[in-house]
Amino acid sequence: MIIRGMALAAAFLTLAGSVAEAQLGMFSKEQREALTAEWTGERFEDGRPRVPSDVLERMTEVTAEEAWGVLRKAGYTLQFEGGWKEINAGEPGRRLVGRVVTAVFMPKRPDMNGMINRFAEAEGRVGGGQNSWVIDTLRPGDVLVVDMFGKIKDGTFAGDNLATSIYSKSGTGLVVDGSVRDLSGILEIDGFLGYVRDFDPSAIADVMIAGINVPIRIGEVTVLPGDVLLSDPEGLTFIPPHLAAEVADVSEDIRFRDEWGHTMLREGKYTPGQIDTRWTPEMEVEFEAWKKERKR
Repeated sequence: MIIRGMALAAAFLTLAGSVAEAQLGMFSKEQREALTAEWTGERFEDGRPRVPSDVLERMTEVTAEEAWGVLRKAGYTLQFEGGWKEINAGEPGRRLVGRVVTAVFMPKRPDMNGMINRFAEAEGRVGGGQNSWVIDTLRPGDVLVVDMFGKIKDGTFAGDNLATSIYSKSGTGLVVDGSVRDLSGILEIDGFLGYVRDFDPSAIADVMIAGINVPIRIGEVTVLPGDVLLSDPEGLTFIPPHLAAEVADVSEDIRFRDEWGHTMLREGKYTPGQIDTRWTPEMEVEFEAWKKERKR
């Protein structure tokens, strides 16, 4: 098995310091800022990028194809992951959008797990359930994304109690490259959205948390803390924070262009051949004036 290199390397770097200085998060604020240096906006106290709420709101209508076009142009070709089972409680069709908080788990190893628990005690983390520690960090608008290395049996990150806590803190939901339990109870959490690989009645076992807000792997995607998660019927797209506003802008422009084109066709002003090809400079000017008026 290939161990998650960056998270493990960061753990070893942390071990070189004193317990008093150690963070289960494994990355310092400065390291998170360096990792996401292309983001120039506001950040949380730990250095995680804080994409504005209005951008998140605009993201709810973006499709995977629209996001993919922007990301591919910028060189980000591995940001989409499909193959999920969806938990959509109360609001079918609603999208899961939010600022990513990451957690990475590994198969349990007693010596490393002992170190993790000692660090957690020194940091004042509450409770013996390691999966609860990252939930305690959530803020409104966050989406918790968990690398459980695809584990299903005994890889149940949350049941209805922890899912309730996740939703009460974030108002969003959960992504687990693993499983959850108590699905009947989770479905009673009105508004909760989740994406998992499967469901299982077992309790979480034989795993250990190896990092909070560190780089993680979800399928073929490298996910960083502060990314913007976007769900749509096709799957999940993880958008680097510095590209989030551009993705929202491009998606909005596409929707306006579709609306204007349909309007022109209904009015008979332009033919299908004129609308369904590159627009003339005169059409572009007319469209921009219409869009400006439409956005008022």
